[in-house]
Amino acid sequence: MNKQILRLAIPSILANITIPLVGLVDTAIVGHISDAHAIGGIAIGTMLFDLLYWNFSFLRVGTSGMTAQAFGRGDREQCARLFTQSVGIALIGAALIWLLQWLFVTAALAIVPCSAEVASFARDYFFVRVWAAPATLSLMAIKGWFIGMQDTVSPMITDMVVNVVNMAVSYALAVYTPMGAMGVAYGTVVAQFTGLLLSIVILMWKYRHVWQGLSFLRLLRDMRGMRQLISLNANLFVRSLCFMIVYVGFTSLSSLYGDTDLAVCSILMKLFMLVSYFVDGFAYAGEALVGKLIGEAKSPASRLLPLTSRLSPLDTLVRLLFLWSLGVGVGFTVIFALWYMPMYSMMTSDALVLSRLTDFTGWFIAMPIVSTLAFMWDGVYTGATAGKQIRNGMILAAIGFVLGYVATAHWWGVHALFVGYFLHLAARVIYLTATWKQVVEQR
Repeated sequence: MNKQILRLAIPSILANITIPLVGLVDTAIVGHISDAHAIGGIAIGTMLFDLLYWNFSFLRVGTSGMTAQAFGRGDREQCARLFTQSVGIALIGAALIWLLQWLFVTAALAIVPCSAEVASFARDYFFVRVWAAPATLSLMAIKGWFIGMQDTVSPMITDMVVNVVNMAVSYALAVYTPMGAMGVAYGTVVAQFTGLLLSIVILMWKYRHVWQGLSFLRLLRDMRGMRQLISLNANLFVRSLCFMIVYVGFTSLSSLYGDTDLAVCSILMKLFMLVSYFVDGFAYAGEALVGKLIGEAKSPASRLLPLTSRLSPLDTLVRLLFLWSLGVGVGFTVIFALWYMPMYSMMTSDALVLSRLTDFTGWFIAMPIVSTLAFMWDGVYTGATAGKQIRNGMILAAIGFVLGYVATAHWWGVHALFVGYFLHLAARVIYLTATWKQVVEQR
């Protein structure tokens, strides 16, 4: 089973290595050619897209779990139906984002506390990047479908191309054209559409057999299984809103402490994400393999076996997934403890920001292990399509974040954000660990 885990995890890890590099490179480019206002503007602009795109994260999460179970049952038509319906939802969502873009960014910047310089940069950044919405949302659905089909190589290729193009074009436009720091936004748009075109090529070449004898339009109109998809996505939508409370709240509240602390929190969050992108490789493997095992257990050939016999491989799989994840967490704890200053210096040359970063090194070192456990459970529950538990766990996590911040903000200042962030991770781990046995019994 370790071989199956690594076969799926390694391509995702290789691709994910390039994902945080995009944010790191964007921040580093702006940090070296501009000032804290531009770094903060990138953080706020990115947050605005988080407000939008996290609401559509079900396109990847829901699609992967349901597709993996259909794959395990050997239901080719359902796999094709899930793809067409998910991409259709993605395109409708992108059209809504385009229609509401001005209203959204105006309302959001009226609420988010930040300086006029930061708000101006964030607004300009948003109105450029928003044109990538159809590609970005479609890629979410396509990536989820690839993972559900037990294929992490195709999204690896797509992600790596997208991220390399993003870094290269962003750097070229920011450094060698009059666009300056705004070049990173144009680089993102070019990269997203490049990735969408590549995904279409891969689908036509590698998965043409899935649609043999099937009509794309009929699959799009076919409502079989749509109730389950809508129910799952509704729970995942609530999960996304709770994620926004934590991650968007983190950025918004950090802006209350001034542009320097906003830049510090932005840099640390991007460095924290290095951990998630590594462990997400194993989480994606969990989504694919847990979903496949549950689908196989529900197939006609397996139904004559006792339930405990059909689902027993899940116990072994989950234990192995968590051993690999803990290894990632321990590794990053050691790396952060030994090389925090070079990592800070890589992100900015601003002396004031560098000096302030050292005040948060304890949090920087403490986060990896608890975060790897939280991210791993997300993958396992996604494969099991346990939408209700995923939703409830994130509701508790959001409450933990808010309570942690409110309880400590008056005497610990911006450090209270890290208290809340740590508590939100711990709440997810505790709840999801406690309810897993119940989820297995319900499958």
